[in-house]
Amino acid sequence: MVSFLVVDGANVVGSVPDGWWKDRAGAARRLHERLLVADTSYDEIVLVLEGQAKAGVRAGRDGHVTTVHAARDGDSEIRAQARRAAESGNPVVVVTADRMLAANVAPAQVLSPSWLLDRI
Repeated sequence: MVSFLVVDGANVVGSVPDGWWKDRAGAARRLHERLLVADTSYDEIVLVLEGQAKAGVRAGRDGHVTTVHAARDGDSEIRAQARRAAESGNPVVVVTADRMLAANVAPAQVLSPSWLLDRI
């Protein structure tokens, strides 16, 4: 069984007031770099990026991290990624602080951006 961590990139980056809004692509790249070297218990990490942040990390697989560029909005892509992982019978955790999104990713467990940032 493979465990999945689906990361709402915009929400995680936006949870730290470090000037990310001045360089969304750079903030996405820094998050991606941290996820690559993070020692987590998850087999697969899916980082979902949207808007200007997509310029910071190419879409595709890099080690155990797969970066997905949302075609429309990030929330729709996060729901789709969580659903795909769950349909294959794998445990899924979504990292977001977005309450509307969190209410619509069942059966995935939802954890906060601070939970993730404390571990990476």
